[in-house]
Amino acid sequence: MAVAAPRTHLTPVPRAAALGIGFAALATLVWSGSFVTSRALGDSVPPVQHAFWRWVVALAVVAPFGARQAWRQRHLIRRHLGHTLLASLLGVAVYNTLVNQAGATTPAANMGMIMAASPVLMALYERAAGIRLGARRTAGLLTACAGVLLLAGRGAGGPAPGDLWMIAAACCFGSYSALLRRRPEGLGGTAFLFTTFLLGTVMLLPAQAVSLAVQGGFTPTPGTVLPLLYVGVVSSALAFFAWNRAIALVGPARAGVVYYLQPVCVALLSWALLDEPLGWAQAGCMALILGGVVLGAGPARAGKSAAGRAGKSGAGRA
Repeated sequence: MAVAAPRTHLTPVPRAAALGIGFAALATLVWSGSFVTSRALGDSVPPVQHAFWRWVVALAVVAPFGARQAWRQRHLIRRHLGHTLLASLLGVAVYNTLVNQAGATTPAANMGMIMAASPVLMALYERAAGIRLGARRTAGLLTACAGVLLLAGRGAGGPAPGDLWMIAAACCFGSYSALLRRRPEGLGGTAFLFTTFLLGTVMLLPAQAVSLAVQGGFTPTPGTVLPLLYVGVVSSALAFFAWNRAIALVGPARAGVVYYLQPVCVALLSWALLDEPLGWAQAGCMALILGGVVLGAGPARAGKSAAGRAGKSGAGRA
């Protein structure tokens, strides 16, 4: 009896951490495909219209699960409206619009590499909040970051205009991930998703109207509609749920280490689908990134880590 009690007390933490890492990996893989989609649609669908229809589709998918919960928790949402509006602006309205804008002038592999800067910002937010990252996680973050810098440094010439858009997108996503850590206590995960998707879509309405008036609409074909359905259903509804759940379980810093896998996934997908080049030097940098992810995503030794706290308090919130 004396042996069984402590084991029952300790098992939820590693299970929650493993589940959180799995959710972060799922979201990262799915979002890698959305970068390839943004690149592929760069010449056929205006960036704002791409973002608007993405979130219309995502809202339709999430509504049956989240609308009723959001209505029941409307008083809590209204009480924390400032937080929800900021999360909607950064994570829904602005972030994906910037990614789509970048896709018009930047290769998908570059987009993934630049977005890999966002975990650094996530870690800085965590540290500023007083959360210790630990030596192992810091080493993993720095190792993966070195692989990303080496991978990005292989390009010739100066940055493309889209690279600057992607830098802004990375800052938005890192800030959005930090906001998830401070999601109002008691607000359900699907209610939060539905509310942010709804508010973000409403925020995009004026830009959508301007884009239609200035650029005109795009032609609905299988080559445009199917990618929009992918980013709306999979990259938005599924991936955002998985990422929000990962943040609740392991925190932005630890999930951000897994996010370093994104340039690897994007490079492989763009090589397979868009014929973008991939050489041995890039493969070596990717191996460095993978090593950093394995090192940084491993179990923390300190009991007061973000993952430990998430296992106790965050598991029931998403």
